[in-house]
Amino acid sequence: MAPFLHRPVIEAAERRIRPFIHKTPVLTSTFLDSLSGKKLFFKCENLQKTGSFKARGALNAISTAREEGALNGVITQSSGNHGQGLAWAAAQTNTPCVVVVPKNAPQPKIEAMRGYGAEIVFCEASMKDRLETCERLAKEKGYRTIDPHNDYDVMAGQGTIGLEFLEQVPSLDAVIIAIGGGGLAGGVSRYISEKNENCKVFCVEPEGKELSKSLDARDRLWDDSKLLTTIADGCRPLRVADKCFGELLDTVSNDHVITVSDVEIAQSMKLIFERMKLVIEPSAAMGLAAVLQKPEILQDCQNIGIILCGGNVDLTNAVKLMYP
Repeated sequence: MAPFLHRPVIEAAERRIRPFIHKTPVLTSTFLDSLSGKKLFFKCENLQKTGSFKARGALNAISTAREEGALNGVITQSSGNHGQGLAWAAAQTNTPCVVVVPKNAPQPKIEAMRGYGAEIVFCEASMKDRLETCERLAKEKGYRTIDPHNDYDVMAGQGTIGLEFLEQVPSLDAVIIAIGGGGLAGGVSRYISEKNENCKVFCVEPEGKELSKSLDARDRLWDDSKLLTTIADGCRPLRVADKCFGELLDTVSNDHVITVSDVEIAQSMKLIFERMKLVIEPSAAMGLAAVLQKPEILQDCQNIGIILCGGNVDLTNAVKLMYP
């Protein structure tokens, strides 16, 4: 699995999407620095368009496709951030958009997709039905499928976070990236590894994913059909997509994978909420959990970047998680 992405591809993506997205701020917290014994820098993608980093990859994928020729429309399957990101990106480019949504998807996210102008098609909750419905409609309509993770243009768009982060904080010793399907980790790790070889890349995962075993074996050892049971809903895909995994093999060491529990995630989410006054989703709290719970893995790193990947959370559920 040879890597496809390279720094110039990500830099081109940054130029392409720059007029539309936010260059999200990097915030710090004296309290969290003292608690961790590190200097922490939080890249606030929770303040990005649509409330997550997904807007970057979706916009780059659509824009690249339009540059390549006629584009009748785009389609994806999603119950959350990617669907919102694609719907928003399609609206920016006047591109018809369909999102295949499982019947059990949260109503606020469905309404957000509709609000951006997407056509919503419901399906059963299984991943099999989601993928089959998406494939059928793509053929019927002649639309291009934009996968949430397994797309090099999507990964290039997500990689622009790494570009901005290193511009904003050139002294970073490490960046910690939450990993689900692998699009964010694949894009950001590729850019950082080529731009600054002295900046280490760490992936943080929920319990049960065991990414390090697959990296060590240089093979994806997971069962495709399974999802993790974790409060970090953005990281529930058990298996990293094949194109994303190819990037990680080349950029992330198997001993740079940090595993955190749901309790640790909720505690870190509460700290960010109370001390930084930021609304984040559980997946975004995983980086801080990694720093606080596994300091031995990061002992050689002092200036640590953490990507707050999203803020689309049901506040009622968030309060229950933080204050059980």
